[in-house]
Amino acid sequence: MTAPTLSTRFTEMVGVQYPIVQTGMGWVSGPSLTAATANAGGLGILASATMTYDELEFAIKKTKSLTDRPFGVNLRADATDAAERVDLLIREGVKVASFALAPKQELIAKLKDHGLVVVPSIGAAKHAVKVASWGADAVIVQGGEGGGHTGPVATTLLLPSVVDALGGAGNTSIPVIAAGGFFDGRGLVAALGYGADGVAMGTRFLLTSDSAVPDSVKQEYLERTLNDTVVSTKVDGMPHRVLRTQLVDALESGSRAKALVAAARNANEFKQMTGMRWTTMLRDGVSMRKSGERTWQQIIMAGNTPMLLKAGLVEGNTDAGVLASGQVVGMIDDLPSCADLMQSIMTQAHERLAALSALT
Repeated sequence: MTAPTLSTRFTEMVGVQYPIVQTGMGWVSGPSLTAATANAGGLGILASATMTYDELEFAIKKTKSLTDRPFGVNLRADATDAAERVDLLIREGVKVASFALAPKQELIAKLKDHGLVVVPSIGAAKHAVKVASWGADAVIVQGGEGGGHTGPVATTLLLPSVVDALGGAGNTSIPVIAAGGFFDGRGLVAALGYGADGVAMGTRFLLTSDSAVPDSVKQEYLERTLNDTVVSTKVDGMPHRVLRTQLVDALESGSRAKALVAAARNANEFKQMTGMRWTTMLRDGVSMRKSGERTWQQIIMAGNTPMLLKAGLVEGNTDAGVLASGQVVGMIDDLPSCADLMQSIMTQAHERLAALSALT
């Protein structure tokens, strides 16, 4: 590493050189990408939602064989085997447990008791305050520019609202990691200026040479502009930012009944692929329904997502699959290694910090 380190509360908390997180992207964030990020000085996160328990166990051991640096695992807090997966993380000495949906207070306490850093993703200031009161160590705040499931508020507004709710810039009760629209050193410095302790990036890490996404699919991303993503509710019933493709256009204009039939079919494929039982999937659905955040129709459609993403991101079938993407895709035109990307971001960040310092 040649770029100087940049210490924040978050880097000190998790033991990494740079305040940069590679998010846990389903079908994308496997051992090679996670370890490459860790070796480059950032925090890599394995995505476990698309893995069986056995696959997750193998992925953690594989990642540990590729790096001796801290990394994390993203978990589904509402999964029926969440407790078993938490025990696996504890047993394997994983450093960070991240969550797309906030875990229960008892689960946070158990992870913290065993030395793990707990980092939920949140989409509103009130949620940040809640998980902080439950004992979360940090939060990832994703603005509407982000890929995958996202909210309607831009990062430039959501981030300061969360920082303020947690105590204000320089005084937040827990570190805040900004996500949605970040890809270079300028963005990192901007996030730090808002009071964040680092940034998290998904699309930027997907578009690296260390990502296992097929080259043909990466090329599809590289050819896109800032206007080539759309937030669709037709993929799985929830707002989901994806690349505009023929399939997405068809889903947007097609009938809801046909979409539900296709969703049920794909849910069955996902069940067969992971070995899950219908009773397990039903229990997961009931859990989501009890949370009050999804209707039964949305839950059925949610079964669509893993297979559509797998077709696009793993099998390279962009005609039959969905490609999650942040708006930032229109700003990316290269496929560096994680090491080169990290050095580029940190070199630019230090240059911007020096330039800002000269203004005073």
